Amino acid sequence: MTFLLALAAVSMQAQTRQQLRDSLAYYSGQVMRRPHSADLRLRKASYNLQLEQWQYAKDEYDAVLKNDPQNLAALFYRAYANERLSLYKLARRDYEALLYVVPRHFEARLGLALLNQKDNRPTEAMDGINMLISQYPDSAVAYAARAGMETERGMYAPAEFDLTKAVELDPHNTDYIINRVNVRLLLGRKNDAREDLDAMLRLGVPKAALKEWYDKCR
Repeated sequence: MTFLLALAAVSMQAQTRQQLRDSLAYYSGQVMRRPHSADLRLRKASYNLQLEQWQYAKDEYDAVLKNDPQNLAALFYRAYANERLSLYKLARRDYEALLYVVPRHFEARLGLALLNQKDNRPTEAMDGINMLISQYPDSAVAYAARAGMETERGMYAPAEFDLTKAVELDPHNTDYIINRVNVRLLLGRKNDAREDLDAMLRLGVPKAALKEWYDKCR
């Protein structure tokens, strides 16, 4: 869930779990004093998310949306919380409600495509990610997401193509490169995979961290 968690991280600096709990306690108290404040509920819910308290976060978004049904932040993050609670139908409804208001909302369209992939709706998932790429042809994230779907389906050649596009758009992203290493190994292209590993060394990745991958290239 790393990818969507990054999207749902509400733009906060990394904190220790104790700091997160302290911040949550503070905003919980503020919400009790001002229960009609959407801003305070959204702030509290952001800490619930970071502490993986999915139901508590969902409850806050429910309260916000009860008074403001088109609150985009609440719709997006409630979709995320619903997904984590395996409430896929509700998550889909939230994404679709958000996209009805903002049809080109990148994160919502990506989230919906990934949700459909997770919920065993392969055609809808691929249609969604293809539409996203047509709308945002310069998005490395979109190409990498489609490559992930293709890899899951054993479509390694298309996945390698999409990862190559992602690397071209974001050449310093080592996650994209290591994913391409994996796909190239699955395609039996060990020399190309080794070249990717060498490129990661030049980007500053310690060789010890890549030892297992180099071993697979022998």
